[in-house]
Amino acid sequence: MSARKPYNPDPHAHPGLAAIALLEAVKAVLAFLAAAGLEISGPAPLRNIVNTLIRRVGADPEHGSFSTLLDMITPDTVHVGAIALVAYGLLRSLEAWGLWRAKAWASWLGCISAALYLPLDIYAIVRHPGWASWLLLAVNILVVWVLARDIGKRRPPAAR
Repeated sequence: MSARKPYNPDPHAHPGLAAIALLEAVKAVLAFLAAAGLEISGPAPLRNIVNTLIRRVGADPEHGSFSTLLDMITPDTVHVGAIALVAYGLLRSLEAWGLWRAKAWASWLGCISAALYLPLDIYAIVRHPGWASWLLLAVNILVVWVLARDIGKRRPPAAR
């Protein structure tokens, strides 16, 4: 049995982690931009989107799910949505920072969070088969594989 090399803690030795860190940083920026957009625009654009959807599907705007959805789009719920997006952005920023520096906790966080999306990715393929759904699944599987591999490399030799 050949002995494995000890884990190299130098972040430059892990280009896969750096690539995932950049992906997570982009997701964080998009979340922050979406939160800012919600706060700046308020509930009116969301209500317009729902009204357009009601017209397209020929639904009754006074009764049913769409009516309930329209009633729920208020300034307060927009603020809650913006806060949720900021929290998501902060989590993704923290993960990106940790992965960029090859921190073990960031590999765990990223692996678990990406793995949680896999059932949703499979559901998307079943409901909307297409290249975009397959690409998203492939990217998330690749992310889980790279991070799980990194976690495995960190284990002490006796534990392997």
